[in-house]
Amino acid sequence: MAEPTPAEQTGGRDRGTVTVEVAVALPALALLLAVALGAVEAGATQVACVDSARLGARSLARGDSPQVARELIRQTAPESSTMVLEVQAEHARVTVSAPVRLAPLPTGLRVTGRAVTPAEPGS
Repeated sequence: MAEPTPAEQTGGRDRGTVTVEVAVALPALALLLAVALGAVEAGATQVACVDSARLGARSLARGDSPQVARELIRQTAPESSTMVLEVQAEHARVTVSAPVRLAPLPTGLRVTGRAVTPAEPGS
């Protein structure tokens, strides 16, 4: 005769433990996935802000008007972004920031990209 399995020895008390473990672990995995996706979105938004700031600073440094630089930034920046342009004799500085909504949190965060470019001679 075969020996009883552990479940048979305990009288079936272990039945359903896998279901309970999955029910407990599944929300934690969903939260982890949401945080990971939010981090990826924040990274992508930050890169877009840096690229837009770099484009605007280059435009200002070569002598384009602030309106032209703002339009270039607006075309490439994330939605709902804000920009600050500074033009001085020796350099142009642009800051672009945008909100990022993180799914599991009620509030989001704001990422910023900055660029400083030396002014071209004669601009």
